[in-house]
Amino acid sequence: MPQSRHLLTKYAWLSIAAAISTILLKSYAYWITNSVGLLSDALESVINLVAAIIALFALTLAAKPADEDHAYGHDKVEYFSSGAEGIMILLAAVSIAIAAWERLQNPQPIQQIDLGLMISFAATLINVVVAKILIRVGKQHQSITLEADGRHLMTDVWTTVGIIAGIATLAALQWLGYEGWEILDPIIAIVVAINILWAGICLVRRAFAGLMDVALSKDEQNIIKAILDSFVEQQGIEYHELRTRYSGSQRFVSVHILVPGDWTVQKGHDLLERIESKIRSQFDRIDIDTHLEPFEDIASWRH
Repeated sequence: MPQSRHLLTKYAWLSIAAAISTILLKSYAYWITNSVGLLSDALESVINLVAAIIALFALTLAAKPADEDHAYGHDKVEYFSSGAEGIMILLAAVSIAIAAWERLQNPQPIQQIDLGLMISFAATLINVVVAKILIRVGKQHQSITLEADGRHLMTDVWTTVGIIAGIATLAALQWLGYEGWEILDPIIAIVVAINILWAGICLVRRAFAGLMDVALSKDEQNIIKAILDSFVEQQGIEYHELRTRYSGSQRFVSVHILVPGDWTVQKGHDLLERIESKIRSQFDRIDIDTHLEPFEDIASWRH
């Protein structure tokens, strides 16, 4: 089991601990205030916990080395994790919208707003710290699972900030003696639901893109093409059939290299080794498959 990948599971445990902490804090904030806006915030933290557990499972499985039944490794399971997290976010958005709509029909006053907001702010600080860590480590190790979990937490952070701002506005209106603004609470919750809905859609789309073997980014493809073009200029060779794809954090590249037919097998092999080594030096995790073909054979040009 690759050590660096295996160690990523500790960050999933960190996410789980953060989710449990924020659930307790936000649930208490809802309990003392009776705010449906804070209820929506607490529900999203429950989704965070489920997502963190899914991430732990995915990272544990993704860290396993390739075997006879999974010759290319287990990295692609991270896309299932990301997709599952996206679906959970969508379900949370629907649940929040339903609760908000019911409260919109029957507005109720909010109690102990100041204490509730302070508790929510404390929960937000926890999420900010953990989200920053997950996103940084996810990018560093090319883990879509950790990065998705971190971005989900950041969505939760901005959601809570919006809720705190809205409820603080409601508190100010009540303090100034303005009545009838209780409707602002469910409106805030509906806005939160829409924001969460969009975050879930983005995660599901990204997961589907990975499962459909989306190509490497344009910048990464340009790096590979620049290396190949340099060998074309220096060695007088050609290449075609360049294909790339992601599988979790792993990159895959395949390309056909065309050389003069009178080259020896050793000379062609040495060239491929140099090409692969140059490409590999630009990426941390990449699997390269090169295929040697002679210029003169017409079959070499058939796609």
